[in-house]
Amino acid sequence: MSSHEKPNSNGLPSNAYTELKPGEEYVPIMSPHIEFPEVTSYSVALGILMAVIFSAAAAYLGLKVGQVFEAAIPIAILAVGITTMLGKKNGMGQNVIIQSIGSSSGAVVAGAIFTLPGIYILGLQATFFQMFFASLLGGFLGILFLVPFRKYFVTEMHGKLPFPEGTATTEILVAGEKGGKQALVLVVGGLIGGVYDFLVATFGTWAEVFTSRVVGIGEMLADKYKLVFRLNTSAAVVGLGYIIGLKYSTIIVAGSFLSYFVFVPLISYFGENLTVTIGSGVTLLVKDMSAELIFRNYVRHIGIGAIAMAGFIGIVRSSGVIKSAISLAFKEIFGGINANHSGLRTHKDLPMKIIVGGIIFTAVVLFLFFMFGVVTNILHALVGLLIVMIMSFLFTTVAANAIAITGNNPVSGMTLMTLVLSSIILVSVGLSGPGGMVSALIIGGVVCTALSVAGSFVTDLKIGYWLGSSPHKQERWKFVGAIVSAATVVWIISLLDKIYGFAGGGLPAPQANAMAAIIQPLMSNEPAPWMLYIGGAFISLILAMIKVPVLAFALGMYLPQEINTPLLIGGLISHFVSTRSKDEALNNSRRERGTLIASGFIAGGALMGVISVIIRSTGANWVMAEWAESRSGELLSFVMFALLCIYAIWDSMRAKKEE
Repeated sequence: MSSHEKPNSNGLPSNAYTELKPGEEYVPIMSPHIEFPEVTSYSVALGILMAVIFSAAAAYLGLKVGQVFEAAIPIAILAVGITTMLGKKNGMGQNVIIQSIGSSSGAVVAGAIFTLPGIYILGLQATFFQMFFASLLGGFLGILFLVPFRKYFVTEMHGKLPFPEGTATTEILVAGEKGGKQALVLVVGGLIGGVYDFLVATFGTWAEVFTSRVVGIGEMLADKYKLVFRLNTSAAVVGLGYIIGLKYSTIIVAGSFLSYFVFVPLISYFGENLTVTIGSGVTLLVKDMSAELIFRNYVRHIGIGAIAMAGFIGIVRSSGVIKSAISLAFKEIFGGINANHSGLRTHKDLPMKIIVGGIIFTAVVLFLFFMFGVVTNILHALVGLLIVMIMSFLFTTVAANAIAITGNNPVSGMTLMTLVLSSIILVSVGLSGPGGMVSALIIGGVVCTALSVAGSFVTDLKIGYWLGSSPHKQERWKFVGAIVSAATVVWIISLLDKIYGFAGGGLPAPQANAMAAIIQPLMSNEPAPWMLYIGGAFISLILAMIKVPVLAFALGMYLPQEINTPLLIGGLISHFVSTRSKDEALNNSRRERGTLIASGFIAGGALMGVISVIIRSTGANWVMAEWAESRSGELLSFVMFALLCIYAIWDSMRAKKEE
């Protein structure tokens, strides 16, 4: 088989985003029967460089402004640009490896900065060694726990899960290889989405969030009854909604409406006459809170409980998949059966011996790390190890599912639940005070990184599946990305603490501050909001009984409403453009053109969002905050959002059947 064969240049197959009929097979762009250049000195070196650069940038920006951008899309754009500029032949397979190694940055950074700066914030002692191993071992666990589920999420669920971020990244890589009309549609969409979001983020040309407070009756409802409607007018988010589609976006928004239109007003009604504050760390009376504060202090905890239960329901429902994965591991290790018997490179994963051996090795290193690097007590080390292994395993499928459905990984919610449970368990076995807080944050860091990496990696593997990469090569080199990203992010965290300081210094580290605020009272035996968690858990159980997709609904309950509502608008646009004609081929062409436009919105918004945040982090503040927050700014945002949606519909409808 020649390594000089060219991939199919006609774009993705027609069944790339649809469920396969019985007997139908998905054939990727790069034929499974041909070897293509993937792992080369060029792709590995550039992937590592991307991991270093984007880890440093994401860590600094995340700690500065509380945002961790998704690195996959900007890296894919850079990979395509550099590969094309250098005139590399057969660049698609190499670009996938560059993107796969480099995108470890955003995942490892999210896991680290959500928890580890809390050590500094609480005035505790932690070494580079402790934080590096927390990030590194968490990254390894995320990869190792996900690989056995690759076939299920990537192949068996083909067409059933939208993978919005993965779709956008794939379209970028395809357009870079193909060029022509597809690339032009993507580039135009990227320019429109990028300029649109850049004007909002950098200059505040109009409001980022439109709310019902803009009209008199809306303001009255918000103030008196805590009923408020919020819509993020970002191009990137409506693009995500288009790719997610109407089914899942409707379910997500239904969860959001339950939180904002039922629970928030109810809590306001019953809390109106309370004269004491309720909840750990809450300083305001319920009657003095806005709808947004009631959501943040109370209702979001219901969402966390719902996500946790959705995870357990997912584990039960996929018990057959888990059982078959474990059974396959035993047969491969002890029975000499080769799971990759088809011989096709696109079906080959890392051997189960390596996966199981890697999990055991990581568990042993984790135990030694806890024993000699964190707690110096066998019981405490064992308890820490069990918490990490159980929580990481249970929530890996939740993280993968969440990314596959919405492109959002609720890692902060799952980490919060981990911190609450680990703090309570550690206190019960006699570990409290400063030592307990460090231990809980290190455990949280490991779990948070594992879940973040698992969610990110399932996207990489789906991209590889669509294009025809070799999964075993992606899996092997993902470890390199995790090592590089872990070393970079911990070095940056240590450096930034010395320069700025997290405890009241120049870097707010919002997520880590929230985690620290939760841990402190728990380690002092103050109660957690268990009734809210339990209420959320029962909502998930009820949804499972009536066969509503539980995780999508729970995500809607947990995420702020303004992130969810534009998803529904995008889903409605997708439904509209793909159902106007009686000619199914024309409908498909319109939907596919719309997917390119939506991918452009996501890519442009993501890339220009990074640039905007870099500008803001230098101290330059060009945002016209007073205008953006005014009623006129909000009304203009609604008008501009409507024009953006009209453009997406108009351009999608221009598709011809032959496209």
